[in-house]
Amino acid sequence: MSFERLIASRFLSRDKSNFSRPLVRIAIYTVALGVLVMVMAVSILRGFQNEITNKVVGFGSHITIRSHSWVNDYDEKAVVLDPEEIKVLASIPGVSNIQAYAYKGGMMKTDDQILGIIFKGVDSSFDTLFFARNMVRGRFFHFEDSSASDEIIISQRIASLMGLDTGSKVRTYFWVQNNYRARAFRVVGIYNTDLNEFDSHYLVGDLRQVQKLNQWEQNEVAGYEILIDDFSQLYPTLVKVKENTRYDLLVTSIREEQPSMFAWLDLLNSNIILIIVIIAIVCAACVASSMLIMIFEKTSMIGLLKTLGSTNRSIRRIFMIKAARIVGTGIIAGDIIALVLCLLQNAFHIIKLDSESYSMTFVPIDLNIWYFLAISAGTLLVCLSALLLPSTYIAHIDPARTMRVE
Repeated sequence: MSFERLIASRFLSRDKSNFSRPLVRIAIYTVALGVLVMVMAVSILRGFQNEITNKVVGFGSHITIRSHSWVNDYDEKAVVLDPEEIKVLASIPGVSNIQAYAYKGGMMKTDDQILGIIFKGVDSSFDTLFFARNMVRGRFFHFEDSSASDEIIISQRIASLMGLDTGSKVRTYFWVQNNYRARAFRVVGIYNTDLNEFDSHYLVGDLRQVQKLNQWEQNEVAGYEILIDDFSQLYPTLVKVKENTRYDLLVTSIREEQPSMFAWLDLLNSNIILIIVIIAIVCAACVASSMLIMIFEKTSMIGLLKTLGSTNRSIRRIFMIKAARIVGTGIIAGDIIALVLCLLQNAFHIIKLDSESYSMTFVPIDLNIWYFLAISAGTLLVCLSALLLPSTYIAHIDPARTMRVE
């Protein structure tokens, strides 16, 4: 054990009557609380961002290919991608699925209710994982081999408004040019995402229903949705998809499809940064003040060490080691408490939310070990950097004066 470590671990810690001991405890509690709040804030806000992003992507996709003449989901133009083009797009690194789709606007009617709806038609290539996770009751509809399936899934919100449940038959009317066409469907599944903007209007069914309504051929669809493995690689993948797509087709990302939604989510990042900066400053100030008082209290010890030949650098290192232990103890305690709280919230959803306001029923947690490591390392670095200023006071202590006072 080095000389500095020996002094820091024994001499500074054995004096139990010193005035700085309560301040040291306060510093540890402050760092622990600061780390706890920072980790929880980052985990909750990132969890919220991920949850909303997954829901928005679940109703659509990461990347969409459609006709340049597209105006809205009520009046789409047919496009065709041959199997070779789809194969090329599927070979792009990061692409997990390519699925055809088509939308058709219309209305749903029961005996006493009328509701405007958007019918999303999908085929057997559709990734049903998102709706399977959000299915309240029932199942996803089956694709028939010979004809278009009359099964659909609707949101819990629509089911409540229209008085429907699994097994209910419902009549819908779709606008086709200057007329409308009626279709009868059977509800086989009810989902709930808490995204009112989508849950209020969207129902999902067989793509061939839309193709018949629009009098399209079997290979004609409104567009293709591309799902990717990593959302952080959205832009690079989008560029590669555009490079391998015909010039007469429009390729857009989910960020371009929902700009206001993602602008709001990106704004949360500034909140995270602000919280971290403020709490880090508070932790650093508390630790620095504790160390300064400790130096004042140990002035005679510092004078004695200088008399015995210790350099300012060596003495400064003694107090830095002691301060590092204080900060380290607080960081470990804060991380442990934060981890326990995150695990409990993930397992039992203890803290609930109003789905009408937050689009989810509980506080989501993104439990990522890198958040813990980054915040812990950052807190340690900031606190130790803040200690450089009070430690310079050691160089101004005159051994002759302190020994004479003693």
